Amino acid sequence: MFADWPASDPAPASVAVPATDRRAARHAATRQEILDAAWAMARERGLGSLGMRELAAAVNMRAPSLYQYFGSKLEIYDAMFREGMGQALAAVGGEVDRRQGLDALRESGRRMVEFATSDPVRAQLLFQRTIPGFEPSPESYAPAVEMSGKVAALIKQVGITDPQAMDMFTALMSGLINQQLSNDPGGTRWIRLVDRVVDMFLAEMAPAT
Repeated sequence: MFADWPASDPAPASVAVPATDRRAARHAATRQEILDAAWAMARERGLGSLGMRELAAAVNMRAPSLYQYFGSKLEIYDAMFREGMGQALAAVGGEVDRRQGLDALRESGRRMVEFATSDPVRAQLLFQRTIPGFEPSPESYAPAVEMSGKVAALIKQVGITDPQAMDMFTALMSGLINQQLSNDPGGTRWIRLVDRVVDMFLAEMAPAT
């Protein structure tokens, strides 16, 4: 039912949205449209295939107009990196934050390996130096720092204090990811090894009792 407004009160006026807010919303929507097109092009042709002219055509825009949204091709890669790394952080967080100890460490490994292998192009951008001259900005790299902090905390939670533990753990997970992508794309051959590899890591790095 509609609310009954007292007859003596004027009808509520609609709230006007400032023109600057509308412009900002349109700008953000167009940036996202360009990013979506960039991801689609990268997945179809390869990560290094992005061309400003082709990307502009994909969003019904002239190439010079792209520079109203991104100052360069590297800025597009940076925005893609930020989006992808935010997704990685979400994949490792969530359920992992509600677990403890070895169970949480195993889950973090499983989620990261599954996340990375689910999209080879995204994995190339996030975890390999595929694009010459590209370095993510501090803002775009921030989710990676936060994710590393989460994993480091889990490692400490199981009693491991070795300063090389984080390097060892990430090397093991990266190895599983690369093997899965290279030798069984779309499968689970190396994903299934995550728990055993985490246990192996624990046996090697945990302090003797």
